[in-house]
Amino acid sequence: MMRNWKNGICALCILCVVSVNVSGQQQDKFELSKKEKKEGYKILFDGTSMDQWKGNTAEYVLEEGTITMRPTQEEGGNLYTKDTYADFTLRFEFLLGPAGNNGLGLRHDFVEPKKGYSGMELQILDNEHPSYKDLEPGQYHGSVYKIIPARRGFLKPAGEWNVQEVRAKGDHLQVILNGEKILDGHLKEATAKLKPGSFQKAVLNESGHIAFLGHGSVVKFRNIRIKEN
Repeated sequence: MMRNWKNGICALCILCVVSVNVSGQQQDKFELSKKEKKEGYKILFDGTSMDQWKGNTAEYVLEEGTITMRPTQEEGGNLYTKDTYADFTLRFEFLLGPAGNNGLGLRHDFVEPKKGYSGMELQILDNEHPSYKDLEPGQYHGSVYKIIPARRGFLKPAGEWNVQEVRAKGDHLQVILNGEKILDGHLKEATAKLKPGSFQKAVLNESGHIAFLGHGSVVKFRNIRIKEN
């Protein structure tokens, strides 16, 4: 009996070790490529920690190597980088749930929970969902919201990972989605064509936080890194 008991304990220990290893493989830490290290990128989210972020950490949660937006009725607000940035290249991957809707804040002011937005927003949207069929051109994915419309047709279906790069240099913005440039424009030129008061002055901020601006739907983010220019 004692021998069988010891054997059982050993087997249980081995099982625990295997389980930990398997779990570790699922939570692999993202690392920069040699090329990105040389170019000066730094990681904002590596799949294991949200210690470079602040704000709405009740709905933006660490989940299986991603930052996942899990909306609730009680919470609200945006998720912000702790640091601020002026000119930069931002790279990340995202996955939209059906009818997924979020926003990427650039040079954004920190806004207390449930207080709205103050800064530039690039739309993150499941373009092809029927509920969005009648939007304005500047409301679809990759657009500077209601200011500079992005090209359509390069977003992967809901449930698949997309790769996006955003380049911000002064008022010049470029968005590359899955290898295709979908936006290339200048904020000052675009806002000069709009009616006074139709956009926030904070859209023209020269520096600010990177932010995820949730709109009550599931969206996942991973492998987030940035290079300051």
